Amino acid sequence: MLGLAGMFRRGHQMMKGRGPTQGASTHGRRRRRRRIGPILATLASCGLIASACAANFKNDTFRDGPVAFRVPQVPATWRRIKVEGESLAFRDSREEATISINGECGKSAPDVPLEALVHHLFLQFTDRQLLSQERFMLDGRGALRTELRASLDGVPMHFVAIVMKKNGCVYDFVNINPTPLTATGKQSISEFDRFVAGFRTLPAESS
Repeated sequence: MLGLAGMFRRGHQMMKGRGPTQGASTHGRRRRRRRIGPILATLASCGLIASACAANFKNDTFRDGPVAFRVPQVPATWRRIKVEGESLAFRDSREEATISINGECGKSAPDVPLEALVHHLFLQFTDRQLLSQERFMLDGRGALRTELRASLDGVPMHFVAIVMKKNGCVYDFVNINPTPLTATGKQSISEFDRFVAGFRTLPAESS
């Protein structure tokens, strides 16, 4: 699994109108625990061809082996994008926010505390400033929502990360916004929270 540091880098390059940095790191291709960075490094627009973004996503349902879930209708300003190693990803065109959803099951989803899962997401980041952290129930299981500011390669961003474990699987949801956070950015986070609240896991298809 790629991590979030690369996704951060790629998103920053897109905002500046540049392509991917040559020789961008792809360290961390092992599955679980992913990190935030490498996700941004693999970010590419899907345009209007949604089926090219996630072949395993139909209507509101995602299926990929043991990973299966349903999501609510996405906000009108979110467009699907392709992110290598992520189950689903979107770009909020209003604020250039990036939203990613990922699930992993079995050996690639270790049974560790939710706090440890969040910590690993941000291992490559500096200047981490925790803004809030709270537990809540999501799809019948305890989840952890963490909001923070952090920097990578000297570029600060605003993050909301939600992690949960259910039936041997680990799921994480990440919202990445430019900083300082604007009113539009706050609206993007509110829509992200409502979207995650409608997430539901599904039984894996029988082989």
